[in-house]
Amino acid sequence: MDHSSSRFGQLSIQGFRRLCDVRLSLRPLSVMIGANGTGKTSVLDVLSLLASSAQARLSPSISELSGLVNVLTYDKAEELGLGITMEVPGYAPLEYQLWLRPQGISHVIREETLSQLRKPHPTPFLHINSYEQDVKYYDPEKKRLLPPTWVHNPLETSLAQVPKMFQEPEDFRRRLASSTFYHVLNVDPRSPVRLPQAMGPAELPGRNGEDLVSCLFYLRETDRNRFEAIEDSLRAGFPRFERLDFPPVAAGTLALAWRERGFSKPLYMHQLSEGILRFLWLTTLLQSPGLTALTLLDEPEVSLHPELLSLLADQLREASGRTQIIVATHSDTLIRFLEPGEVVVLDSTEEGMTSLTRADELDLDEWLKDYSLDELWRNGRLGARA
Repeated sequence: MDHSSSRFGQLSIQGFRRLCDVRLSLRPLSVMIGANGTGKTSVLDVLSLLASSAQARLSPSISELSGLVNVLTYDKAEELGLGITMEVPGYAPLEYQLWLRPQGISHVIREETLSQLRKPHPTPFLHINSYEQDVKYYDPEKKRLLPPTWVHNPLETSLAQVPKMFQEPEDFRRRLASSTFYHVLNVDPRSPVRLPQAMGPAELPGRNGEDLVSCLFYLRETDRNRFEAIEDSLRAGFPRFERLDFPPVAAGTLALAWRERGFSKPLYMHQLSEGILRFLWLTTLLQSPGLTALTLLDEPEVSLHPELLSLLADQLREASGRTQIIVATHSDTLIRFLEPGEVVVLDSTEEGMTSLTRADELDLDEWLKDYSLDELWRNGRLGARA
């Protein structure tokens, strides 16, 4: 699926932990670097919360964050404001705004709008206009804003409950809901990625690698070019690597065998190193045909050798033509292989809040003649290290 035609544009966050009042332009690839505690994972959490709100999972997601009160900016925010825009080819972007306020141990959706400027009208056209209990959708047949004719759940967003025949808001909802957050892959001995996997069509390797083998086998059978691109990346990263095989284990179950030059026996998933497993999973993910509109990656560099990070940077850039990728990293080595326009620097303000700046919006031209991006990060030119 080509997502380049209607990408997400601008993210705004007010009152989420240290993200008191920030805006971020979402480009094809955005790699966030900053000292510990500046809020890299918080940005991913906000995008994940927006995705959950579009899936009708706002309540459980707020509970997973220990409740709305616990994510509001201390002493500075009494409510949480989130906004995101989506480009629409040939038209003004769709703009989504959501305001949440704590109420007891729960929350209230104070205000929610999905709007779009339509020339020559000076005021935005409203697809959704909700203010607490006063919920209205634009009905394309009746050509006006009307309350829902169904039972409306007040703890979930109006966006999540939009009728499927309301095409533009439903398209926006579906794309936002598809966003996927990938944490560092668990590679413990009994983790899903190390166990034999049921055979079946899988277009993604799974958040925990539970479909990695199925996805690779499916790609080998249905999209040989992509599968060969994965094997080529593995050969570039691991010079002894030859090929991947898929020996059947039992009825309907596959194993993955990693074959290396000079060894008569292959290595199986439970024998592969953490670095090989994580790189194999990331490479498969970034080559997958099933990538969603937004792909969120937290610390993809964990347990990867520095030489693998240049390959990872290339893979992130290539995949960003098919999905928008937002990465949180601690690796200045990964930054070395990126362009300034792909890097977002998170810094602490004097008040302990977070500021977000695109590296290409900093005045780096003179410095980049003598230093690489990672050197500028290490010597503090991009932002404070701690």
